[in-house]
Amino acid sequence: MLIRLCKRILQFLDDYLLEPILTLRRLTHILLLFLPVAITVPIVFFGQKEDEDEKAGTLWWYDFLATQMERAGPTFIKLAQWVASRTDLFPLALCTRLSKLHSHVDPHPFSYTQKVIEEAFGRPLDQVFTELNPEPLGVGAIAQVYKARIRPEILLGHDAAQFSLQDNTITTDSVQTLDSQGKPIMLHTAVAIKVLHPKARQIVQRDLIIMECVAKLLTLIPTIHWLSLPDEVRVFGEMMKEQLDLRGEGNNLKRFNEYFAGSRDVKFPKSLAAFTTKDMLLEEYVKGIPLDLFLNQTSYTRKNDLEFVFDHKIADIGLNAFLHMLIFYNFVHADLHPGNIMVEFYKPSAHHRLRVAWSKLLGRELKDDGESAVNRILAVKHDPEAVQKELESLQREGYSPRLVFIDTGLVNELNDVNRRNFLDLFQAVAQFDGYRVGELMVERCRSPEAVIQPDVFALRMQNLILGLKQNTFHLGTVKIGNLLHETMNMVRSHHVKMEGDFINVVVSIMLLEGIGRQLNPDLDLFKNALPVLRDYSIKEGGKAALTEMKDPQLRGGHWIKSGYNYGNIQFTRLSVLDINTFAYSDILSPNTV
Repeated sequence: MLIRLCKRILQFLDDYLLEPILTLRRLTHILLLFLPVAITVPIVFFGQKEDEDEKAGTLWWYDFLATQMERAGPTFIKLAQWVASRTDLFPLALCTRLSKLHSHVDPHPFSYTQKVIEEAFGRPLDQVFTELNPEPLGVGAIAQVYKARIRPEILLGHDAAQFSLQDNTITTDSVQTLDSQGKPIMLHTAVAIKVLHPKARQIVQRDLIIMECVAKLLTLIPTIHWLSLPDEVRVFGEMMKEQLDLRGEGNNLKRFNEYFAGSRDVKFPKSLAAFTTKDMLLEEYVKGIPLDLFLNQTSYTRKNDLEFVFDHKIADIGLNAFLHMLIFYNFVHADLHPGNIMVEFYKPSAHHRLRVAWSKLLGRELKDDGESAVNRILAVKHDPEAVQKELESLQREGYSPRLVFIDTGLVNELNDVNRRNFLDLFQAVAQFDGYRVGELMVERCRSPEAVIQPDVFALRMQNLILGLKQNTFHLGTVKIGNLLHETMNMVRSHHVKMEGDFINVVVSIMLLEGIGRQLNPDLDLFKNALPVLRDYSIKEGGKAALTEMKDPQLRGGHWIKSGYNYGNIQFTRLSVLDINTFAYSDILSPNTV
């Protein structure tokens, strides 16, 4: 009883005395950092116009703000990265600068990591792992990551099926053992351990309290009121809190693995759910090639007029995966920059049933040694000429690329209303109905009454879409990134305030198309979307027929019509081979309309 009373007293003192003092100290530090930023605001009115039609003084001030936000610590760096994604609210030049900020956080001591791991497993470290490198692989704003090799008996007791490998798959981290039924099983034992920094939650909570107060004060300024900054801080706070519970990322990995279970071209690390806690995530360690290497290699290939190897394939895989996340699953990885995408290699022939059976009969069993292919590229990663030769060799040897998506702590999942809004907008764009696009955006934004000149906004959207239609006819491709960039500028100038998750999806599209176009300049999001939309249309149309839905907008058939309209513009540019391909795929079949 006495111990319980003492704990309550200590908790009371911590909540109502110590925590306010620490928050006040943190506020003082932030004020000292950002007071010079506030004092130098008038400089934005000086200088010649330069990038993004902004004055030199404005650009200097954006750089200064970015520097101070980086110095303010992890929460403000995360805030800067979030602001960078809201090009509908903030100037593009500012967003560009804030997107480049990175965390400079000292790693927490390994003793703390050891404590977290042993609490999760309920046993000493050496009884859990055969190897664990105490030096972190990476240190982020709120957590750091280690590589280890887990004991096979731990996997056998929980998630052996998830970590089992096919007999013909060769990796250096695999261990052969016996399962519960005494049958041989090959297990992938390399794992990544993500551990939250100590007191990360308390630090973030203090910063969020300060941000809420500042947002309420800034709302008193008339020209800023339309931004609804307190609401945006609340959304940002929810996002940060999600990242502070690593079980959420584990659940996201589980869902992504379920959605892409049948794909050989797309992979997500598997999580060990039984030992994932709020403070620790245990997942499969994937050895891959950073996507940046391929982006740099593309520049080298183009500069030296060499043959592209795997570039277009990688671009198509990435875009197709994203479209399935967006259209089929409504579960989109929300942080799709190149640092969170890696490339593996595998041999399709080693997984072809007939070829595998035939090779066994001949005594020459096919092996998938994709890891050795990755090692060959990584060994020469600093030599573009050597990389080019290795890639050409891998192509001749029958290897195929696979994309691995990591760091799934943030996902976008549109609610029913926003999903309907997004699909309606996508349909209107695909039908080149620009005025309807503008009307929909105004009608379904967060504050329609705050929109400046809604009719003018709709007319500007009409002109933008008409230009898109003309360019599509002349150039043969739709640069959706340019369209969305112009749209965000118009949204900001007319105060059309969109929902945060909706904008996050738009930003993800822009990021993915930007990456894809570096690998394949002729990449066309709409063209890639047609087969996905058609499959979705058939799926949703079937559901509607079963439930006797009467609303044609919910049936999905309009997607085929939208694709048909877009196809009409593309049709005059198709070669005989393209037309035969479309006919074979039944895309242009009259009975689908």
